[in-house]
Amino acid sequence: MKATEVLADGFGRIREVVHEVVEGLSAEELNARTDAEANSIAWLVWHLTRIQDDHVADAADRDQVWLSEGWATQFDLPLPARSTGYGHTARQAGAVRVESGELLLGYLDAVHEQTTAFVRGLAATDLGRVIDDSWDPPVTLGVRLVSVLSDDLQHAGQAAFVRGVLERRPR
Repeated sequence: MKATEVLADGFGRIREVVHEVVEGLSAEELNARTDAEANSIAWLVWHLTRIQDDHVADAADRDQVWLSEGWATQFDLPLPARSTGYGHTARQAGAVRVESGELLLGYLDAVHEQTTAFVRGLAATDLGRVIDDSWDPPVTLGVRLVSVLSDDLQHAGQAAFVRGVLERRPR
């Protein structure tokens, strides 16, 4: 198995986990916060998708799906258009609200499609290319993609945990 196939598989796992978490939830459940400082499933899924979109688009020298395909307009969030959720306060995180899981999953699927097309088109030698020399050591494409995978899987797991908490609450 080639390294690029492993990466594509990893991004596919993110998509699978997120679909399992989001499908069947109401808008109320997606936007629920376990306390005033906690992140909702909506914020977690939006954020992990924004990070993947932002970072992969930058690495691929492509436009972000968020902007080029009109997702920013569809979400209509009270945040700057290029916001990814990085460094959000609890108040900003609370402003990320959705009317349906279909919106979250539609955006995720569009980003997943762009990500996997990019990753599957890479050669193993591309993974060693430096894409950010502002870090010490400089960040290679492979390191950036693994970083996105790691971050996204953590947030997907957090969203699954929140779903579990919500499902166990007395109704």
